Amino acid sequence: MAHVNLLPWRAERRKQREREFYMQLAAAFVAAVLLLLLWIFWMDQRIDNQNDRNAYLQTEIKQLDVRIAKIKDLEKVREHLLARKQIIEQLQADRSQMVHLFDELVKTIPTSARLTALKQSGQSMSLDGVAQSNASVAEYMRNIESSPWMGHADLRKTENTHDATRMPYQFGLNVTLSRPKTDEVDPTKAQVEPTTSTATPAVPAALNAPPASATSATARSTPEVTPTPAAAAKGGAGS
Repeated sequence: MAHVNLLPWRAERRKQREREFYMQLAAAFVAAVLLLLLWIFWMDQRIDNQNDRNAYLQTEIKQLDVRIAKIKDLEKVREHLLARKQIIEQLQADRSQMVHLFDELVKTIPTSARLTALKQSGQSMSLDGVAQSNASVAEYMRNIESSPWMGHADLRKTENTHDATRMPYQFGLNVTLSRPKTDEVDPTKAQVEPTTSTATPAVPAALNAPPASATSATARSTPEVTPTPAAAAKGGAGS
């Protein structure tokens, strides 16, 4: 006997396919949500890692800023110390300059002029004084320019005050100081030279010999001793 299926199988088949489609759609949605959650978690981890690195870099940058500030302070201290060292070296180099300068002032000024004021500023000096005439001022300028410790001299002023004094002319000079080349010689050589130059010269033998008059006087003052016969006999027995 043949069996005839009178149920609506096409409708059942369509419903089955719809169920399968919705199930696949739900599975795909769940998988997409899971992938999205995993991606969000991974990105959060990366963001947290980068934030930690940024925080570490910020901490190191702050420490480096502190070190840089200390280095700048040390550089300022170094520059200050170098400036002081240069000043000390300059003072050490110029410690004898003032002595030579005063000596040159005495040597260069003529007898017909006199200084009333002087002022030194670095490597320049301002001189004020009085003189008998302009020729005395010109002579003084020539002496200054020929000095090894004093250089070019510029005439700042010269005027006749018409006073009844010996020196009616007032003058002012601007002098540039200089240093002779011999002053830069090695100090050890400078110390050796005085010892060699101050050696005692040899005295001729004629100067060391006593005068003839003194010798003759000594000879005259010494009496001549004549041996007696007894002494001569004793001497002969002893021999």
